[in-house]
Amino acid sequence: LSSVPLQILFYVNGIYYIFYFLATLAMIVYKSQVFSYPDDFLAPDLTLLFIMAILEVLRLYLGSKGNLTEEEAPLGLSLVITVGSVILSVYFLVWQTYVLKADVIINAVLLFTYGLESVLQVIAIAAFVS
Repeated sequence: LSSVPLQILFYVNGIYYIFYFLATLAMIVYKSQVFSYPDDFLAPDLTLLFIMAILEVLRLYLGSKGNLTEEEAPLGLSLVITVGSVILSVYFLVWQTYVLKADVIINAVLLFTYGLESVLQVIAIAAFVS
């Protein structure tokens, strides 16, 4: 009953998130050097990025484990953590101090994969329950 497309998406999203994290970190450093980035906002932006990375590792681990073992609980917990990841992604898309076009593009891709994963997770949970 495990979902192969979901497992593939978890793997691809894991690789993409490494790129996302490094690109966002580089852009924060770039923005702090090029623009007059307020010191009061630099630390929270970096902290939220690292919190998002921790959530992402946990989310992908639980989702992959739940899918492969065909258990609803880890997959459902991964789905709940996805909500937190979506909120943080929206923060970096809309509310961070400076938003570059590159921020918009990489966050849009990340939000798209979150949406697709969420749909596949709900389908997988429904298959496991029945």
